[in-house]
Amino acid sequence: MDMSGQRVIAADRETVWTHLNDAETLKACIPGCQELTGNPDEGFEAVVKQRVGPVSATFRGAVQLSNVNAPESYTIQGEGKGGVAGFAKGGADVTLTTVPEGTRLEYVVSAQVGGKIAQLGSRIIDSFARKMADQFFNRFVETVESHDTVT
Repeated sequence: MDMSGQRVIAADRETVWTHLNDAETLKACIPGCQELTGNPDEGFEAVVKQRVGPVSATFRGAVQLSNVNAPESYTIQGEGKGGVAGFAKGGADVTLTTVPEGTRLEYVVSAQVGGKIAQLGSRIIDSFARKMADQFFNRFVETVESHDTVT
């Protein structure tokens, strides 16, 4: 599944970049995230509990950053395993651009799922993925804007 989107955040690019690389910010923004440790240089480890249709699972996985061009862009790639529920893996290219309102964050995501989750069908999975992305980016915008504003 592939999807893309953008958000405009009322904060300067360096502030947005800092939050994109901060484990506490990411943990607060990832729906169902129970634990997130690590750092941008060595990668992050995460535990995320989610329900996709009738399938509920706790995913444990790792996330790595590559193609880092601070404070403009990076590629984030990860994989999580949810036991019998299956797995999810994918990546996203994230780009930050300065705009009059602050910073435009653009993303292009590619993801794959397998196991029981994959058996739910693409319509349910695509809908779930879009909901998760919307929740993450809405929370991210709120978090960044509540800490910093463009002056």
